[in-house]
Amino acid sequence: MTNISPLNFVHKMGKFGDHDNKNESDLIKISEVSKLLIFQIAKYKNSDLNLSKISVDGLNLPTSLKSSSNSNTRILWLGPDNWLVFSSKIDLIGKVKNSVQDTDFAITNISHSRTIIELEGNLVNEVLKKGCPLDINSFKEGECANSIFNGVNITIDFISDNPKKVRVSGLRSFGESLHHSITDACLEFGYKSI
Repeated sequence: MTNISPLNFVHKMGKFGDHDNKNESDLIKISEVSKLLIFQIAKYKNSDLNLSKISVDGLNLPTSLKSSSNSNTRILWLGPDNWLVFSSKIDLIGKVKNSVQDTDFAITNISHSRTIIELEGNLVNEVLKKGCPLDINSFKEGECANSIFNGVNITIDFISDNPKKVRVSGLRSFGESLHHSITDACLEFGYKSI
């Protein structure tokens, strides 16, 4: 089955908002991240497996509000004994399923159910503050959180502090609303959709 981008008909390329007479490097960059394998790992309550022995693409499962990553894979902590994995390695889910016991983990492919929007620029925190109740300034590179953005449930992944880069993911069914909310929050600063 071919994965059709959730923002296929919404995400338009170009410059928008207050971008006149601004250096392009000062504009917020917005892009859709697609063609990733996304799966959830949930440890069963009756499992007594030591999590330090589990590795996904050479990465340990992160602890509270943290992420771990390499060039192909990012793992986000979603809650106690619950993680979200994003990877460009399409065969990774099979490898993970083969390396753990069915009695310890539930592993669910949710690749077609998420919209991922990446924001980059110095004013990313200001955009997120417009719709998210979290103290955005307290988050740093390698951290993540679940929250809302203008009423849409999201997961925020703080990828980089320099340059400031954040991924916001939400359910596919709310993807267009999330995209419109984020781009609307960017208009004041000017943004480039890539």
